[in-house]
Amino acid sequence: MNTFQGKVAVVTGAASGIGRALAERCAKERMKVILADIEERALLQASRDLTAQGAQTLAVPTDVSQAGEVEALAKIAFETYSAVHLLFNNAGVGAGKTAWESTLADWEWVLGVNLYGVIHGIRSFVPRMLESRAEGYIVNTSSMAGLTSGPGLSVYMASKHAVVSLTETLYHELTLRGASIGVSVLCPGFVKTRIQDAERNRPARLQNAPDEHASREQKLSREEQEGGQILQQAIREGMSPQHLADMTFAAIREERFYIYPPEFKGGIQARMEDILQLRNPTLLLPKKVH
Repeated sequence: MNTFQGKVAVVTGAASGIGRALAERCAKERMKVILADIEERALLQASRDLTAQGAQTLAVPTDVSQAGEVEALAKIAFETYSAVHLLFNNAGVGAGKTAWESTLADWEWVLGVNLYGVIHGIRSFVPRMLESRAEGYIVNTSSMAGLTSGPGLSVYMASKHAVVSLTETLYHELTLRGASIGVSVLCPGFVKTRIQDAERNRPARLQNAPDEHASREQKLSREEQEGGQILQQAIREGMSPQHLADMTFAAIREERFYIYPPEFKGGIQARMEDILQLRNPTLLLPKKVH
């Protein structure tokens, strides 16, 4: 896809972080932008800000973990504009600890947003995009956590690996169908977002009990505490969401499937070599940021 002006984009997780930057870039390309997010107040503010800059926007509060809400989003999009040309299944959250210490609530919340959000987006939008026969493009947001391996954040890591595999499968399926829909998987590294504060949008029914959370925090080893601090610092000093949005649009224009910062190639290669050489996984930890 090379031209965007006048076309329709849908962005989930559009109220903040990467999603908002993608929505802003869509507006810069003079697209009509449908913004979706569970955080309604921030979503409406983002929509107002883009409208004030001359963009044509529509804000649709949406919990992507709920199939019915994503279906409603798709219905509104196609009833309003008759087509969707660019779909960003982007909404994401982070939570969890080790594979055995993460609670069932952690698993349900993170998989619900990070994986099922993409699943629902594919199931609701792809049939309509195929039926419209218009040129289209889909970008599913994964993470470098979906291309590498490491300890901790087991729920997040699992969800992002699943998104990579799902998106690769979608690419093959649409290609074999001869569809005029391109596909990419976005795998950011460290980006200045509020993902560390994702709990603000966690549904009440999936909250961990306060005593359970405190108990788990007390069990953190010194190494785990230091690793968490390094991760937080890396996010604070990471790539801007706007830079990532620019990278993404460049990849869409080139119809390049994998989108990730080039400085992470070493980590990806290490994992691929582990698999090819039948060796145990290499431990790669975030470096201290000075």
